[in-house]
Amino acid sequence: MAGPDDDSDKTEEPTQRKLEQAHEQGDVIKSMEVSTFFGLVGVTAVIGLTGSGVIGVLLSPLRGLIEHAAEIAVDGGGLRRLYIALVSGFLLSLAFPLVLMALGGIIGSLAQHRMVFSWKSLEPRFDKVSPLAGLKRMFSPESFANFIKGLLKIAALGTVMVSVLWPERDRLDALVTIDIARTILVAKSLALRMLGFTLALLFLIAAIDYFWARFRYMKRQRMSLQEVKDEHKQTEGDPHIKGRIRQLRMQRAKQRMMQKVPSATVVVTNPTHYAVALKYDHTTPAPVCVAKGADEVALRIRELAKASDVPIVENPPLARALYASVDLDETIPEQHYKAVAQVVGYVLNLKKKSNWRS
Repeated sequence: MAGPDDDSDKTEEPTQRKLEQAHEQGDVIKSMEVSTFFGLVGVTAVIGLTGSGVIGVLLSPLRGLIEHAAEIAVDGGGLRRLYIALVSGFLLSLAFPLVLMALGGIIGSLAQHRMVFSWKSLEPRFDKVSPLAGLKRMFSPESFANFIKGLLKIAALGTVMVSVLWPERDRLDALVTIDIARTILVAKSLALRMLGFTLALLFLIAAIDYFWARFRYMKRQRMSLQEVKDEHKQTEGDPHIKGRIRQLRMQRAKQRMMQKVPSATVVVTNPTHYAVALKYDHTTPAPVCVAKGADEVALRIRELAKASDVPIVENPPLARALYASVDLDETIPEQHYKAVAQVVGYVLNLKKKSNWRS
């Protein structure tokens, strides 16, 4: 028998509502390789755009410190001012590069999923501190796959570094004999070449890892058939309840319809299978259907009409035609004007004669 944690019965693809709930709880598709790739793009942008400038800004306070070392006060206040000046210079020079790298990380996250704010991941969970759960995670297939992936990345990046730096070994040996400014330019050029090869490699790794993370995520969000049915009931409503509501609405509509029968001008019948109650006055261009029904409903309409002294006219063809072509609270179609006019005229003449005799 399958246990409560058995996922063998989760064969259905997750619904949009399930994915939305997972997103609200902070459970999203996340590949660290994609974030690493975009972070490295930020590093490359920093080096390419401001590499030598940043290094110059970093060296400027140190150059001034060395050139004016004899003039610097070594008392408590002087050392404190020197420390503040050095730290401020370093922080200001690193502000723009750090912003670019942070922006790369943010873009890496947004490239995988939309922005999410959730406190769910910060809630204390026993499985995070459980030694048994930790051992399970450590020796899980996913951890083994991450270990192999890490080794492959190290090997690949090492190959990139060797392929770029080994042909430049003689040039690197000569760096100690040239000016620091040229050294910075050479280092920047080599760094950009290595980063270019590394980015191409990481792009391939990140693409594969993203699709793998997406596959794992969708598999983790799969639902059992019962979960799909339960969610459908929650979103669409229980079919039994919906049927009951529909039945109550029909009953109320029927009651409202029956309440209009006493105000009808005439009831046209089949005589037993159909009954259509029509109302005519000078406010409407043609008679209006206030009630109609078949079989038991038709019988109830005739009974109400008799009790309310509403004339009943038997005309089977007209009754069937009106029942099929006109809806409640609508005027009759033009093709039935002549036949209905004859019936209404007949009823009005009867009422006139009855009033004259009385």
